[in-house]
Amino acid sequence: MKLMSIFENYRLGMRTIKTAIAVAICVLLFHFTERGTPMIASLSAIYALRENWKSSFTFGKTRILGNTIGALTATLLVLIQKYMGESFLLELIGVPIAVILIIILCDRVQNNSGIIGATAAFLIIYYTIPVDNAVQYAIQRVFDIFIGTFIAVSVNLLIPVFPKKSAK
Repeated sequence: MKLMSIFENYRLGMRTIKTAIAVAICVLLFHFTERGTPMIASLSAIYALRENWKSSFTFGKTRILGNTIGALTATLLVLIQKYMGESFLLELIGVPIAVILIIILCDRVQNNSGIIGATAAFLIIYYTIPVDNAVQYAIQRVFDIFIGTFIAVSVNLLIPVFPKKSAK
């Protein structure tokens, strides 16, 4: 069995390469600016990088809006817990209610495609947010989303798409 025959059913396309480049740029940017972990920016770049820059821009807007809603909701719940005192009961009731609120808000602003990203952002931020620095932390994570989305759109603008080979 030839080594190349193992890989015949796998393809490496330009979108995959561009996605890897966008993630690498996020990692480099965060490393050299000492911004912290590039997780949110990299996830945003992966989510936003689509077939072309217009699609990337559209998906990026959806992600930014959804994640902003998720971040604000996480901040609100953390501030409520800070005021009322941390308790498992408040978490048990508050997190599901927050998810409901996020879904309702995303639906209200006609951002249904951003619901999953918004709830994911909420959970990531809520469960990693430092209680004493909630607002600044949420703002920084939303900024990370802007960074990743901007990088994805830029990569799509700057790296050309090669025409697909036609079947012979």
